[in-house]
Amino acid sequence: MTTKLRHRAAATALPVILAATAAVGEEAAVAAADPHSDRMIAYISVIGTAAKQKEIPGSAQLIDKLQLEKFEYEDIHRILRQVPGVIIQEEEGFGLRPNIGIRGTGTERSEKITLMEDGVLIAPAPYAAPAAYYFPTSARMSAVEVRKGSSAIKFGPRTVGGAVNLVSTGIPDELSGHADVRLGSDSLYQIHGYAGGSTDHLGAIFETYQSGSDGFKKLDTGSETGYELEDYLAKFRVSSAKDADLYQSFELKLSYTDQQSDETYLGLTDADFSATPYRRYAASALDNIDTEHWQVQGTHFISFNDTVDLTTVAYYNRFKRAWYKLNDLNPGGGTVSLSSVLDNPAANATAIGILRGDIDSAANALRVRNNNREYYAQGIQSIAGVHFNTGAARHDLEISVRYHEDEEDRFQNDDRYQMLNGTMVLTSAGAPGSQENRVGQAQAWAFYVQDEMRLGDWLIVPGLRYEDIDLKRLNYSTADPARAAGPTSVNKSSIKVLIPGIGVTYSVNERVNLIAGVHRGFSPPGPGSAEAKEEKSTNWEAGVRYNNRTLALEAIGFYSDYSNILGTCTNASGCNQGEIGDQFNGGAVKVIGMEVAASADLGAELEWDVSLPVSLTYTFTDAEFKTSFVSGYWGTVTDGDNLPYLPKHQLNAVIGVAKDAWGIDLSMNYISAIRTEPGQGAIAAAEKINGRAVFDIAGRYQISDSVRLFGSVQNLTDKEYAVARRPAGLRPGKPRTVVAGVAVDF
Repeated sequence: MTTKLRHRAAATALPVILAATAAVGEEAAVAAADPHSDRMIAYISVIGTAAKQKEIPGSAQLIDKLQLEKFEYEDIHRILRQVPGVIIQEEEGFGLRPNIGIRGTGTERSEKITLMEDGVLIAPAPYAAPAAYYFPTSARMSAVEVRKGSSAIKFGPRTVGGAVNLVSTGIPDELSGHADVRLGSDSLYQIHGYAGGSTDHLGAIFETYQSGSDGFKKLDTGSETGYELEDYLAKFRVSSAKDADLYQSFELKLSYTDQQSDETYLGLTDADFSATPYRRYAASALDNIDTEHWQVQGTHFISFNDTVDLTTVAYYNRFKRAWYKLNDLNPGGGTVSLSSVLDNPAANATAIGILRGDIDSAANALRVRNNNREYYAQGIQSIAGVHFNTGAARHDLEISVRYHEDEEDRFQNDDRYQMLNGTMVLTSAGAPGSQENRVGQAQAWAFYVQDEMRLGDWLIVPGLRYEDIDLKRLNYSTADPARAAGPTSVNKSSIKVLIPGIGVTYSVNERVNLIAGVHRGFSPPGPGSAEAKEEKSTNWEAGVRYNNRTLALEAIGFYSDYSNILGTCTNASGCNQGEIGDQFNGGAVKVIGMEVAASADLGAELEWDVSLPVSLTYTFTDAEFKTSFVSGYWGTVTDGDNLPYLPKHQLNAVIGVAKDAWGIDLSMNYISAIRTEPGQGAIAAAEKINGRAVFDIAGRYQISDSVRLFGSVQNLTDKEYAVARRPAGLRPGKPRTVVAGVAVDF
């Protein structure tokens, strides 16, 4: 309690300290005449502008609105595969619940990276349960940013790999709007529109995105396998005059997202996948996830003068999800896991027959779990910017404090079914909370200070982050759904950690920059994992950037030295030991890699009258365990084993041609073979996902200043490929998908 009071006092004192600093700061260098816009953007963005990106002392990628419009992707996986160092694992083909890792971190539900929207944590419960079963609707974003390396420590709590920030549509300066409609394969529809504007002191925007599809997988029962999504956003802003002595603005952001998808974790046997990769077994006919997400966010910005400003954000996120899906079955003789059946169908002939609907089962043979959970996350964060000179050095100092709390409430039950004539028939309904009844909670104070020091050709950015985290898990009896008797047990833990980092950029000349950095990597364990230690690593990077009029090139090597890596038991990972949410130590791990990104306009270089843009990104990643051990989560691990689900090679290439009102772009994405279990040497067939190359093509034609036609073909060659073996069986990537649409600006 004393510690928290001390932290609260520090937070309260921060504006007073800034006001005092402002008087001193008046003597510092004067900023631009109207700096407010850029300074406000800097606090909702992890990069800011393309110009800022070039000097960041660490790997940073900005995918802006023009780049997003080239292929008009809705799937965040397809958007991010053009970013070097980012690892993705596809799942259902639409990117609704993405799996994203950075520089060798795990990918499961993106829980090892820091996810943000407009600079604010957006995972359902970033500390207590970071698995991102909610992800912002990518198709309504104006930009996507990825920050890696030493400069990512300001975006905690997870600092090993880096941060992904999605930037929502801003309030327009003038009254304007946009609408686009697209239709595609498998009854795909996508409708997006927004309208808004600003006066001298007021601004607002209203936006919606609607999407749905019948799905490309084919259930044995003939039912649909698609999704429906509704997304609504509103922003309201009030501000003082731009030339006010004390400029202030306040922006209120409200959003609501509702999604339903007929999605399953049940895959196919190798033989069935080879024959009909888009098949779904009859036993998954009832699988469905229903989610709702609410967000309220208020942002206040005050500029004390040209050199001192303060941005404060208060936020509240609430998320509900109920994933009703097949958990396991009893074919007679005992319960068996779905993965064991699909891994060895010959030894489980009756079980696989029941899953397919070919064999009738006994009553209660199939267990379907209602994975019912509610989350909330709320907090307040302040970021102070102080800009001053000391001698020849220019300083951009940031000081930040954040108080955050979040919670995951699990209230789950199991229903029992019989397979009868290929149809799932309910034979026993479970009482709410009778399978799992627990609450995980987290409270965290976070502080960071970072100074961008510019001295001649040098940019030096030291930073320090401090996290003070209290975790708690309350376990309730599954026979006490009202929780009237209180928890049967309570697990508590606390973590306090300093996370330092420093990055350096040296400008060799106007075209060449050298960059290097080192920082502490950290990821907290979840509540209730008594033996799990925090994830720790030391991360190094070094590289070069080159930019001229038509060519941009970046090459960065990275090395991560883990003293302990964590694995989390999730349904998505196919965990078969312990409770969902438990974490397991993985010991020492070494990750070494290389990122290369290059882009050029060959048309401009050759002085042609057409634009010929080309881009290429390549990532090499080699991750190895450095200890031998046996674990219920990791399995049997030998020193030198490669980590699972990390491709060694990834390549993304895009070539386009554009002139006046039209343009065409062709992309190729290659991912090398992936092992699904720790190991080394040749990958066993039963533990392998084959490498693949997938092509997309997109075109656009500007009819007038306000009307644009566009279309695309994803998976142009209609390649059949697997994307995962976990948690149970092989699952396919999206087949050829044709999309066409029209966009109108007004």
